[in-house]
Amino acid sequence: MTRTIGRGRFVLAALAAAALASPAAAQTVHAPMSSYQEVPALSSPARGHFRAHIHQNAGSIYYELEYNNLQSDATQSHVHFGQHGVNGGVSFFLCTNLGNGPVGTQACPLRSGNLNGTVMAAHVIGPSGQGISAGEFDEIVAAIRAGVAYVNVHTTGFPGGEIRGQIGVRGNSGEQR
Repeated sequence: MTRTIGRGRFVLAALAAAALASPAAAQTVHAPMSSYQEVPALSSPARGHFRAHIHQNAGSIYYELEYNNLQSDATQSHVHFGQHGVNGGVSFFLCTNLGNGPVGTQACPLRSGNLNGTVMAAHVIGPSGQGISAGEFDEIVAAIRAGVAYVNVHTTGFPGGEIRGQIGVRGNSGEQR
């Protein structure tokens, strides 16, 4: 009997480890942000950090965004679909002060601040021109995990973005840039 229980525990532990390693399991991704990652690169003292907890089985991404020392007021922040060094289309809003986001999009702190929220399929807006249609949550999760998504904070002085960070799983090259 002891032997069977031991094997049962081993099987349960192996199943639990496999579930945690599964791409569908909860996962944390990060993006340190600076002006040097903008395309083209900028010189600004602004810095930021984005962290997201992907819960694909639950269909949600909980995110935290902090930034400071922007040279002008923030206008909006998004997650974009694009590899390092390339501009891509908007996948979902994090905040906006322009009134152009989906209903319920929160306001951006102006020069420095922290915000958090949850993204679900209803918040994904595309970019359809790059093959991601509105509501395709699993597609943007796959892009984030592949390192081809970035977070951007746009400002009045730099409408294309003042700080940017490639999103990556800790240890991926996307996070290190």
